[in-house]
Amino acid sequence: MINSSNLIIAGIIVIFIGFILVILGTAHQGTNKSSDVKTGGVILIGPIPIIFGSDKGTIVAAVILAVIMMIIAYFLLYRGLKIF
Repeated sequence: MINSSNLIIAGIIVIFIGFILVILGTAHQGTNKSSDVKTGGVILIGPIPIIFGSDKGTIVAAVILAVIMMIIAYFLLYRGLKIF
């Protein structure tokens, strides 16, 4: 059974990993002057994904990421774990 304190600890660890990845990403970008920056993202408002990106490849990656996140959310919230 999943304990609520384990979920809190897992959330804190994921936040720290995110901070570390952002710091490493900015440090790496500062060393390479000729890099081409591509951006993209997904915003999920309920079941509706809003997908944006600077080029076609980034948008395709964001669509795949949105589908994966929606499948994971479905299994966590409606099929498997009854956390809430």
